[in-house]
Amino acid sequence: MRASRLLSLLLLLQTRGRMTAPELAEELEVSVRTVYRDVEALSAAGVPVYADRGPAGGYQLLDGYRTRLNGLTAEEASSLFLAALPGPAAELGMAELAANAELKVLAALPPEPRSHAAQMRERFLLDVPGWYRGADDVPHLSEVAEAVWDRRPLRMTYRRWGKQVVERLVHPYGLVLKGGSWYLVAAPPGENPRTYRVARILTLTTEPGHFDRPEGFELAAFWRAYAADFRERMYTATAEIRLAPGMAELLAYTMGQETVDSALAGAGEPDAEGWRTLTLPIESITHARWLLLRMGAGVEVLGPPELRALMVEAVAELRKMYE
Repeated sequence: MRASRLLSLLLLLQTRGRMTAPELAEELEVSVRTVYRDVEALSAAGVPVYADRGPAGGYQLLDGYRTRLNGLTAEEASSLFLAALPGPAAELGMAELAANAELKVLAALPPEPRSHAAQMRERFLLDVPGWYRGADDVPHLSEVAEAVWDRRPLRMTYRRWGKQVVERLVHPYGLVLKGGSWYLVAAPPGENPRTYRVARILTLTTEPGHFDRPEGFELAAFWRAYAADFRERMYTATAEIRLAPGMAELLAYTMGQETVDSALAGAGEPDAEGWRTLTLPIESITHARWLLLRMGAGVEVLGPPELRALMVEAVAELRKMYE
């Protein structure tokens, strides 16, 4: 443990230059006193680290000194793709591995590329969850990830839509992070792969033995096909609407950009007042009413009659409430 910390301290000084004892303590998650002891240990081992006194002081390595102890372990190399995603890395139990891997890669770079890499980290950040929802609570994620990696079967109780609880024995093929939610791609033995939302796993047990992944299975290709099929299955009906001028952006925010772009492409020319008539795919009548009410007077529902009647009913209820 201490050897790993000493190496991390050395690599921090090599990649970032002068750092104060409090800065090092914060990075390494230890006390300042521990930093003092670690610096003394590095000096005793022959590492040319020295301290500058005063407000602008700190520890730094002798100019020109570079350690070659920056080889990645297998686990750190596997975590590299998560180095820019600290939240998901932590959820998978790989935060420390990802941080160490990033530090070693930076230490191996020459000064100019290293500077550019540091600037990228300071200027660009990927924040996965959407604005109006937080990330899922996924207490079983680390165990699921370990089973995916080791090709171990999983037995789980799972809460389906509609609150129904089922038990499943599955072979886990991969994990997908979509909009702040983790999905497990897995297959019951002898069946085709399915998707399971990890947050809906209630209990989980890793079974003995290993399974063989299907030959030719590609997680990215499966997910693309699944997402396309999901969109087709999701939209079971259509609604005809009139859209006011300047409201296309709000409609896209409400219904989805791809859906609205496709509807606008098939729409006719605007009328004399700038309104356009278009046909929108919808999940259901009741779901469409909820979404289109958000548009206020920017949308008029023309059909189907059931949806128009629901809109009239909702508007009447609102008028009665606010009168």
